[in-house]
Amino acid sequence: MHEAIEEILQQLERRHYIGDRAIATAIHLAIQLERPLLIEGHAGVGKTEIARVMADVLGTELIRLQCYEGLDAASALYEWNYPRQLLRIRMQEGDRRDVAEREAEIFGPEFLLKRPLLAAITKEDRAPVLLIDEIDRADEEFEAFLLEVLSDFQVTIPELGTVKAKHRPFVVLTSNRVRELSEALRRRCLYLWIGYPDFAKEVRIVEARLPGINRRLTEQIVRFVQQLRGLGLNKPPGVAETLDWARALVALHRDELDDEIVEATLGCVLKHVEDLERVRDGELPRLLAAARGV
Repeated sequence: MHEAIEEILQQLERRHYIGDRAIATAIHLAIQLERPLLIEGHAGVGKTEIARVMADVLGTELIRLQCYEGLDAASALYEWNYPRQLLRIRMQEGDRRDVAEREAEIFGPEFLLKRPLLAAITKEDRAPVLLIDEIDRADEEFEAFLLEVLSDFQVTIPELGTVKAKHRPFVVLTSNRVRELSEALRRRCLYLWIGYPDFAKEVRIVEARLPGINRRLTEQIVRFVQQLRGLGLNKPPGVAETLDWARALVALHRDELDDEIVEATLGCVLKHVEDLERVRDGELPRLLAAARGV
């Protein structure tokens, strides 16, 4: 087990993902126990990347279902290719075959558009990693449907019959806690919480993703962002925003923070006008002085 976890940590580093033993252990257990892994945490802390690492470790395909409000079973499972079906119907005009026979033809597998859930279930060669991203954005009805699918990995298509997974997919679910998930879903999953990284770890993340970045600039960026997270903003910046800001400052050939550049680029970090106004109108001098160690 120790060697397997070390290998996962190395896989994380090869993808420039600065993880820890808890993350590597969760990935290992999800693979070994074939249990869905539910990952919660603030937006932009690297939850989605874990599914990509799992796919790398297993040498398999990553299939992603992006959840959103109003997502239904049909959108997640399959749809019929109506334009092709209509074309086939027109081509069949004058066909003397039985109606049932012609109907069976246009509702055949070649007219089926597989969406992520069905694509994962019908994978023939090996089990894929199925990423169900931001499950908390979908409604409770879809969550109940998903529980049913995860219980046996089979679905019924009325025109074709029941389709059962040949290889049980490895499942990763992510949540930003927009809404509380059901206890039934939580019980079915292993659980991993990813919080904001501490100062040293976030510095390592920036340097891993932006090799050659000025160390002084990196430390000032991280200090500034970590202070922002303590202000109770509408949308505190995640690690993704830290990296966006660092890339912007490198592109602008800056090697330290000052009033002018922070004012000009703060939109890389804060995405709500109320947060921008609060920082610009009252907090900026203090935050900048602390970031620069003044």
